[in-house]
This record gives sequence, structure tokens and C-alpha cells, in this order.
Amino acid sequence: MMFFRKTILPILSATLWISVSEFLRNELLFKSYWTEHYENLGLVFPSEPLNGSVWGLWSLLFATAIFIIAKKFSLIQTTLLSWFVAFVLMWMVIWNMNVLPQGLLYFAAPLSLFETFLAAWIIRKFTVRNKTSE
Repeated sequence: MMFFRKTILPILSATLWISVSEFLRNELLFKSYWTEHYENLGLVFPSEPLNGSVWGLWSLLFATAIFIIAKKFSLIQTTLLSWFVAFVLMWMVIWNMNVLPQGLLYFAAPLSLFETFLAAWIIRKFTVRNKTSE
């Protein structure tokens, strides 16, 4: 039961937040921006259910990475390191593949930083609270 409260619950809670944040940002706020950018490249924006499933898995893996990083670093350090590893490196890859709508970064960068901060905060809140309740 302690493993669940100290490990699984924080990771699943952060995964839920990351998934909701990603969905709101990419499906509700910027979907038309993405689809138009892909159309201009002569491509179809991938939005099949399988793509959503992969993003769900990405959210779980990102939350797991944040959980591991948070064990060694402060909240701000965890946020910045996690954000750099997950988002900045991803943007570099999709920019290199010429599918990054660069104008989107003005909005995506601060929103993704907030997403990462809140995920790190959720994980720390669960783990710190659990440490004090022992």
C-alpha cells in the first residue's frame, strides 16, 4: 500500500494532468494551427485514436521521468530539467524534420512549462505529504 501511495499515485496523478493539458492545448487550442501547418506541407496531421494512445503513453513516461528527477532536485530544478528533456528536445527533433510550426512556440513554450511545473508540483505534493504522514 505504501508503494502505491508513494509511487503509483503520484505518477498516475501527474499523468492525468499532463494528458489533460496536452489534450486541451493541442486538440482544443491549437488543432487548427497544426492541421493548417501540415496541409501547407502537403501532409495530413495525425489525429487517429492510435496517435492519442501514443500521447497517453508519452504522458505516463513523462510523469515517470519527472518522478525520478524529483527525487534528486528541487521543484524548480525538476521543472526546468524535465521541461528541457521532454519539450525542448522534442521541438528540436520536429524542427529538424521540418514539421514544427515555429510561431506556435510563443504559446506552447509557456504553456508546456506550466504543464511541467504543475506535474512536478503534483508529484512533490504527494511524496512530501506521504513522508510527513509516516
